[in-house]
Amino acid sequence: MDDRIYWLAWHIILAGQARKFWTIIKHFGTPKAAWHAPDSEFNSLVGARQANNKEMLARRRNCDLSRVASYLDGKEAGVILYEDTEYPGQLKNIYDPPPALFLCGRTKCLENVSAAMVGARKATPYGLSVAEKLARDLARAGVTVVSGMARGIDAAAHRGALDAGGNTIAVLGCGVDVVYPRENGRLRDGIMQNGLLVSEFPPGTPPDAWHFPVRNRVISGLCKVVVVVEAAERSGALITAHVALEQGRDVMAVPGNITSKLSRGSNELIKQGAAPVLGVGEIVEELGLSLIETSLPRQSAGGLKLNDNETLLLKILNYEAVSLELVVQKSGLAAGEVMSALMFLEVKGLVRQMPGRLYALAGN
Repeated sequence: MDDRIYWLAWHIILAGQARKFWTIIKHFGTPKAAWHAPDSEFNSLVGARQANNKEMLARRRNCDLSRVASYLDGKEAGVILYEDTEYPGQLKNIYDPPPALFLCGRTKCLENVSAAMVGARKATPYGLSVAEKLARDLARAGVTVVSGMARGIDAAAHRGALDAGGNTIAVLGCGVDVVYPRENGRLRDGIMQNGLLVSEFPPGTPPDAWHFPVRNRVISGLCKVVVVVEAAERSGALITAHVALEQGRDVMAVPGNITSKLSRGSNELIKQGAAPVLGVGEIVEELGLSLIETSLPRQSAGGLKLNDNETLLLKILNYEAVSLELVVQKSGLAAGEVMSALMFLEVKGLVRQMPGRLYALAGN
């Protein structure tokens, strides 16, 4: 029988218990060898508890391998195993990577540069607005936005990325076929069509409370940067931030109102050394990218005719305001040519001018 079936069978039996999976593989050498090993051999596993082993071995006896094989056919959801070339490299390098991932949607989202955005479920209007705007701008810069599809900041981040026509990944604490929370059903459909749903839990798995701290390591593990938008002193977002630090990821935080309980966690992260986020530029810079190279407004593809100077300036400008002098310097054009091109770009609705002769791409 295909070794992939044994690999996935163990993963399903131990869904959410990746450390135990890797302990078994290290001890027995292969999933197939572990599958056919006698029960008594599992008692010698490091850190093994007899009660836990008893439950695990009962699951092994009751596991339907033909059912496991049907998952590999991709009829219910796509499956990527740790040893597959498609498995995300970023995630592979964490301490306890999921042995397998169930997927639903556009798997190419896993190939892009990604940033995670997490925060409070009961977010303030300020937090929701900031999360949506940052996610929208990140998506426009070609960055995949990763979150957990929870209420509040997570949902706002996914919406912002989808509104921009960009990529977003939702990492779930349940099966990819389970709608949770219920009010995010329409959002889930949008992500499934234009982004990607990811879970280490097999289809049909309910959203048990212990699943969510486990899935947080996957959210951060898929990314180089984790951005906390709003978080109380004790919250799941802070758990994700701390896991990210353990994984060697960069943690950033959006400053919040010092009188708001929902900002205490994010403000404390900044106090402890997390980079403050004042706009998308800081995040993109942390990712090692350049907005000058990656940002192109969606409106520019709307059939408007642009001359060479206008096209050049659109590549230079981003959604953060920059001075006329800087635009002239980066473009290499004469000041008069730059001012003329900026004027026509304003008329075409692609650029906006702000006080102090500052210019930025026109957002939605």
